[in-house]
Amino acid sequence: MSPQTIAKLSGVAILIFVVIIMGASGTYVIEPGYRGVEVTLGKVSPAFKPEGFGFKAPFITKIYPVSIRQQTSQEKAECYSSDLQQVSVMLRVLYRIPEASVVKLFQGYRGDPFITLIAPRVQEGLKETAAQQSAEQIVKSRELIKARALELARAKLGTLLVIEDIVVEDIALTKELEGAIEQKMVQEQEASKAKFTQQRAQIEADTAVIKATGEAKSIVIRGEALKENPAFVELQIVDRWDGIAPLIIGSGGNVMMSLPDLQKRGK
Repeated sequence: MSPQTIAKLSGVAILIFVVIIMGASGTYVIEPGYRGVEVTLGKVSPAFKPEGFGFKAPFITKIYPVSIRQQTSQEKAECYSSDLQQVSVMLRVLYRIPEASVVKLFQGYRGDPFITLIAPRVQEGLKETAAQQSAEQIVKSRELIKARALELARAKLGTLLVIEDIVVEDIALTKELEGAIEQKMVQEQEASKAKFTQQRAQIEADTAVIKATGEAKSIVIRGEALKENPAFVELQIVDRWDGIAPLIIGSGGNVMMSLPDLQKRGK
């Protein structure tokens, strides 16, 4: 192979290599769930790049991906209740970066947006909420505490970031406070049980009075009916008769007598 041929082949190889480098440097790919921030010689483009394939100026332009997917981070907050009790709250925060904030967030804030922006606002909102409630109320009304803290954190962040939700995973109190609350709950349960027993006894007493009053009225009514109509007794005997003739024991021996015979003798 002649030197000229070798030189031509080397030139072609170098040209192909340059084209590959230029192609790799002049294109970009934004993955799904991300948006790209374009920076050319230190200047940030005001519009973000959507997901997919695109071209850019080689060597002088860089594309920085920013996730807009929902993310989850854990946070622990140390708060003080209105009765000056220390309360430790373990949170899980669900958040995301809206498209409209991708470039602004990249250009104006440094570091992880959760650490620098979201966590401090969530901590502040939770502490403000806890300071208005007693330790016992915080434990009993965790959903109310969560909703109020979420509302305050969203108001402090504005539209820059979106907090989807706050999940309260655990609320821890001091051992002394936990014991005091547990004892109070036991006392409340015992008081409720005693109140229920008292109410039940009162109901039973009222029922007995009503029953006795009814029986007394019944006796009075029967007495008046007997006084006005003596045949009422005979009617009661007939109603309760089982069909067996009564046995009369006399001096002459046992005699079986029918009901009509007894009635005649009575007359």
